[in-house]
Amino acid sequence: MAKISVRDLHVLYGDHEVLKGVSFTVHEHEILSIIGPAHSGKTTLLRTLNRLTDRDREFRRVGEVRVDDREIRSWDLALLRRTVGMIFATPVPLPGTIFDNIAYGPRLQGVAGRKKLADVVERSLRAAFLWDEVKDRLHSSALRLSGGQQQRLCIARTIAVDPEVIMMDEPCSGLDPISTAQIESAMRDLKQEYTFVLVTNNTKQAARVSDRVAFFMSGELVEIGATAQVFTVPKDSRTDDYISGRIG
Repeated sequence: MAKISVRDLHVLYGDHEVLKGVSFTVHEHEILSIIGPAHSGKTTLLRTLNRLTDRDREFRRVGEVRVDDREIRSWDLALLRRTVGMIFATPVPLPGTIFDNIAYGPRLQGVAGRKKLADVVERSLRAAFLWDEVKDRLHSSALRLSGGQQQRLCIARTIAVDPEVIMMDEPCSGLDPISTAQIESAMRDLKQEYTFVLVTNNTKQAARVSDRVAFFMSGELVEIGATAQVFTVPKDSRTDDYISGRIG
């Protein structure tokens, strides 16, 4: 079942075309990894899906982007961003405590009462595999967490507002192997409840966690398919060149 559908998507900044006629779907409860060299349009794609480009006067979009079979231009922006959460390469904890970081979104949605908020905080931190590490210091500063813990905090903060899709833009780029493994483990477990779109320059990570992989190059979607197929018998020679390290 398609959670996100993209049809003939062209994205331009001024006269520069960043995405060139891209079409694909993201299935419900899958992890779709997007790989490709620099300047291939990967981050622009995520920003377009979440409408983070809305205020950029240079941005132009042609084509169709649908979430739950509904064009995203027709969505209330706040609702779209709750439904399609975004986690960036650099974790950005909010000023304040670990508890307040997780409770921030639910409070904006009208969740009140200490018990209700505490339940949301615990559920979200458990889902992000962070609860056992921070349960005794929920009221200390989130800025004191390690980089890997801060990234999992951002995942928990996203989960707290009940999204349906979680998009990640290089979430492990600055993390050590142990923290990376923890985030990958969380993704694999959480896909039972959420749909993931992961942009990564780490092809080994894409091979480990993905159900399907999409390879982008110079703004074009070159190939999309099951992970094993893309990594072992790619249909396009450019995909093979990238995976084998001959281009990048």
